Amino acid sequence: MEPEGVRHRMVEVAKGVRLHVAEVGPENGPVVLLVHGFPDLWYGWRHQMVALAARGFRAVAPDMRGYGDSDVPPSAGSYSIFHLVGDLVALIADLAQPQVFVVGHDWGALVAWQLCLLRPDLVRALVNLSVAYHPRSSEGSPLQVVRALCGEDHYMCRFQSCK
Repeated sequence: MEPEGVRHRMVEVAKGVRLHVAEVGPENGPVVLLVHGFPDLWYGWRHQMVALAARGFRAVAPDMRGYGDSDVPPSAGSYSIFHLVGDLVALIADLAQPQVFVVGHDWGALVAWQLCLLRPDLVRALVNLSVAYHPRSSEGSPLQVVRALCGEDHYMCRFQSCK
């Protein structure tokens, strides 16, 4: 059941890419940007959104590109970390806020960290849930590191295309 007062809209974040955004709370309140994990949607934040709005914050939770009601670019190359961070940068610009609080969960935590690293000027504070920070590794690509640490049964490995 959707919480009362949630507003929905589409925001163009890149040429041909629109994100579905759910938000609740005062339009002029400080923004808390909630970045979902995999596989999830804005809806996973619904309880936190209501609690934040009750405290005067404007809680904003997009469906990331490729999820829910957001656009699904067909090319795998359209999902790089630069595209994902760019989506959040464009969303923050649309919110007309100089800085936002950011909360990331799971895969969304990875995107949130990169937002902080690439555009620290836009982030007032960051809270990430469920995932520890791992800086770039000299041991290979992220997938190679996951395979070495967790083996082929890790979900990231299982979701790769078979060749």
